Amino acid sequence: MFSSVAHLARANPFNAPHLQLVQDGLAGPRSNPAGPPGPPRRSRKLAAAAVEEQYSCDYGSGRFFLLCGLGGIISCGTTHTALVPLDLVKCRMQVDPQKYKGIFNGFSITLKEDGVRGLAKGWAPTFIGYSMQGLCKFGFYEVFKVLYSNMLGEENAYLWRTSLYLAASASAEFFADIALAPMEAAKVRIQTQPGYANTLRDAAPKMYKEEGLKAFYKGVAPLWMRQIPYTMMKFACFERTVEALYKFVVPKPRSECSKPEQLVVTFVAGYIAGVFCAIVSHPADSVVSVLNKEKGSSATLVLQRLGFRGVWKGLFARIIMIGTLTALQWFIYDSVKVYFRLPRPPPPEMPESLKKKLGYSQ
Repeated sequence: MFSSVAHLARANPFNAPHLQLVQDGLAGPRSNPAGPPGPPRRSRKLAAAAVEEQYSCDYGSGRFFLLCGLGGIISCGTTHTALVPLDLVKCRMQVDPQKYKGIFNGFSITLKEDGVRGLAKGWAPTFIGYSMQGLCKFGFYEVFKVLYSNMLGEENAYLWRTSLYLAASASAEFFADIALAPMEAAKVRIQTQPGYANTLRDAAPKMYKEEGLKAFYKGVAPLWMRQIPYTMMKFACFERTVEALYKFVVPKPRSECSKPEQLVVTFVAGYIAGVFCAIVSHPADSVVSVLNKEKGSSATLVLQRLGFRGVWKGLFARIIMIGTLTALQWFIYDSVKVYFRLPRPPPPEMPESLKKKLGYSQ
């Protein structure tokens, strides 16, 4: 199954439409070697699976979007909460790098000062905040993907599918961060300010009394800076990696793979996407952690004080956390779709109408 990894590495998933046609072997009559043509490939649309299967609802229906949102709640809420100890140490490394010099050192100091229970600080705002974020992130992504696909039309949606994934995920994350911001602010206060508050019930009223609503939303702009690039990479890289895995690595078509085999592909693609997500979003994550700890500060001042090296503190911990997190989120989200028998469109292929227009199909 993994004997063709070299081919996958050469397949850049962010190609322009013309380059993608070359990759698909459809660059025109001159590029085709002499010999009898192979069997025609099945046409698959971006919005509907070609495999006959009994689904519980139609693709793009209200029920479909609601259940996708539920899948987002389950995948994001549970995974982020499970990784609270690692997130706590990562935040403390960013806020106080002199004291917490590394991930193992950070765990050692936290256990010594707060005990095992201290590693669970901030679990409540984490669960609530990221459940709401998951609802908007995955639910709205499906909404915007259908909306933008209909606006572009079938042919352009195929040719510009990477841009479609990027636009849909960015739009969804804009709203997801508004839902996340209050709980993220409370979580950072609980995790990085010893003695401030130990629970969400203590932290939220105290924050409101000190700074009003600003305390909960002053970090929303840095959240957009962190989460929108992260989510764009998370969805676009995942979608194109899945497409590349089925094309270059998996030895049989997706339609012939069992559900467990498909979920393995989902997990692998999710982990690959997660590594890139962690890297592109880490500087903004450092700013958010420091900003939510300090009163009266701004993102610009925090960025100036941290400097280039400072914003990359805790990157290793974040790669481990986000790589695992993203892989598990995609695995859980896809498993929810399987459980509820939701339509799961296969990787897209060029529409027959476009093949005929370009002279690739008789």
